[in-house]
Amino acid sequence: MNLFEIDARLTACIKLDSGDFVDTETGEIVDTEAIEKLEMDRAEKLRNIGCWIKNLKSDIDALKAQEKAFVDRRKSAESKVKSLTDYVSAYLNGTAWKCTECEFRWRTSESVVFNGDIKKVPVEYLRCKEPELDKTKIKKALKEGIEIIGCSLEKKASVSVK
Repeated sequence: MNLFEIDARLTACIKLDSGDFVDTETGEIVDTEAIEKLEMDRAEKLRNIGCWIKNLKSDIDALKAQEKAFVDRRKSAESKVKSLTDYVSAYLNGTAWKCTECEFRWRTSESVVFNGDIKKVPVEYLRCKEPELDKTKIKKALKEGIEIIGCSLEKKASVSVK
C-alpha cells in the first residue's frame, strides 16, 4: 500500500461515540488497532522513503567525486598527449615517420588569426549569442519593488531530507 492509499483509508474512517471507527467507503467497523497499524504503516513508509533519499544523495556525492576524478585523469591525459605531440613535432620538424604501430604525418591547414578591434569587423562576420535572463538581478529588483514585464516572484516549498 502506498502513502496515498494509507491516507485515503485513514481519511475515510470516522470515529463513533463508542470509540470505534467506521470506514465511510465500505461501511465496515475498523478497530483502533487497525487505525494504529495504518498510522504505523505510514510512518514506516515515510521512514523508508527518507532513508532511500539519503542513500541516493550519498550515491550522488560519490558519483560526483568519481566524475571529478575521471575528469582530472582525462585532462591529465590530454595534457600529456599535447606535450608529447609538441615534443615529437619539434623533433621531426615536418618529416613523416612510420612504423607498424603508429605513424606521424603532416598536413597543412588554415586558420583565421584576429588581433584587431572587433568593433571594426562588419556585422555579417560576427556571431551573436541569444540574450539570457540574469535571474539573480531580476530577483533583487523585484524584491526592491521594481516591476519587470513578464517577471514575478513565486514562493515554493521544498522538502529537505536529513
